[in-house]
Amino acid sequence: QVQLVESGGGLVQAGGSLRLSCAASGRTFSWYVMAWFRQAPGKDREFVARITWIYGATAYADSVKGRFTISKDSAKKTVYLQMNNLKPEDTAVYYCALALGEIDYDYWGQGTRVTVSS
Repeated sequence: QVQLVESGGGLVQAGGSLRLSCAASGRTFSWYVMAWFRQAPGKDREFVARITWIYGATAYADSVKGRFTISKDSAKKTVYLQMNNLKPEDTAVYYCALALGEIDYDYWGQGTRVTVSS
């Protein structure tokens, strides 16, 4: 069983930065991808960024490219999301997710709220 626990959310002014963390538990031999998603009030959940567990290959949503950076610390089983130049439209609950294969995300965290004031 895998557990994901996010932290690092909060209130920040536009242009500011936050770093989210996702601490994972469980055996890692079958982990494929870890990702961040977000859900803004009244909107569907959307993909933000992902990183492959073994090779560290990354991908980003167009809306965050150049501003957000996903990284991992394999020894700590932790994934990070460094968010710079935050905008009010980045306000959302951010979720960490783990995929064991290529089809779907198998585990989700409880979310951490990010609020960006203008």
